[in-house]
Amino acid sequence: MQPTHMVSRPSERLGVLFPGMGAVATTTIAGVMLARRGLAPPVGSLTQLGSLRVDGSGAEVSVRDALALTPLDGLVFGGWDLFGDNAYEVAVHARVLEDKHLDIVRDELSQVRPMTAAFYPEYVRRLRGDHVKKASSKADMVEQLRADIRGFKRDNRCDRLVAVWCGSTEVYMEPAAVHATVEAFEAGLARSAAEISNSQLYAWACLREGVPFANGSPNLAADFPAATALAQRNGVPLAGKDFKTGQTLMKTILAPGFRARYLGVRGWFSTNILGNRDGEVLDDPDSFRAKEVSKLGVLESILRADLYPELYGQLSHKVRIDYYPPRGDAKEGWDSIDIFGWLGYPMQIKVNFLCRDSILAAPVVLDLALLLDASARAGMHGIQDWLGFYFKSPMTPAGRPPLHDLFAQAAALDTTLRRLAQEHRAAPDAAPAR
Repeated sequence: MQPTHMVSRPSERLGVLFPGMGAVATTTIAGVMLARRGLAPPVGSLTQLGSLRVDGSGAEVSVRDALALTPLDGLVFGGWDLFGDNAYEVAVHARVLEDKHLDIVRDELSQVRPMTAAFYPEYVRRLRGDHVKKASSKADMVEQLRADIRGFKRDNRCDRLVAVWCGSTEVYMEPAAVHATVEAFEAGLARSAAEISNSQLYAWACLREGVPFANGSPNLAADFPAATALAQRNGVPLAGKDFKTGQTLMKTILAPGFRARYLGVRGWFSTNILGNRDGEVLDDPDSFRAKEVSKLGVLESILRADLYPELYGQLSHKVRIDYYPPRGDAKEGWDSIDIFGWLGYPMQIKVNFLCRDSILAAPVVLDLALLLDASARAGMHGIQDWLGFYFKSPMTPAGRPPLHDLFAQAAALDTTLRRLAQEHRAAPDAAPAR
């Protein structure tokens, strides 16, 4: 969707709502609180560290100023969770950030308390919580979420809101008849259809309230025709799905290089161990299936066996994830890659990535919140596939295949950012947000 108008300067209070206030959400919130005090660098965030060339002079302008992004001081955080702990307590339990950082923002972080969650346990079988809503139907549950959204906006004096799903991976689902149209979905809500999961309730509530929504998990959430139709009808931007952070990030960096050099790939075996809440959830085979599908589509799209069958036609691609509690949020991924070169001679590459899932995800969450807000202010709505840079399984409009090549995604992102910046510069009273 082309931008129609860029508001010259955003208002000073943007509410950022998180369905799922676990390690990723609280790491993001604490990081923003530290960064806006100048106490820690927002490493990994394009919106905070990036720059653009917006005219023919060759001069670089910060992304923040070029797009008049909401400043960090203007962000207000909230969300929902099936556990009632405040953001500080969650962050301590998650053990992502050290006390030297958490102690500085303890009072501010403790004020961020989750609203009760819309949660049906059959979609995330390994979790149970007592901080949940009761509803007569899923339609009633959506109405309660909508009331939460309106109440948060009012109570925190926010001018606009965005939502970023940071909750757990649900059991694998494919679109059904209930997802085909807005009317079918509304009827499904009224009868509490089993095909409508927790994440879909949050997405629907946000779309009804005009709140831009990003899906950081492989859940169906808003990736079905009824949701995209409602987003178009209500003028709401959508993006997703599944944050591209650790092992898949490496794949989208390495695989384009192999193809660019016309090196063959016979096999790519990937395994992970992690011990956080996400790892516990993924110990359920049906939840793992959703993550597996998200991860497996990347290589095939980049390498294009249909164009290069002699190089990639026999590719064997395997993905494994194991829950290992001692590792906590410090996930470890191993990749064993079997490649071949001149005259078909075999070679191997081994990658051992000891990453921190939430540390890699936090700048992605921040960027998505600010860029979706910029999209909404520009009059853009529906699926924002130019944000595919941030996702394992980028949502795209019907009939358009997703890009997975990180460098192609970066080019698409840069093109749209420059277009938005030019729209902003053309506004009669354009001035950067401070």
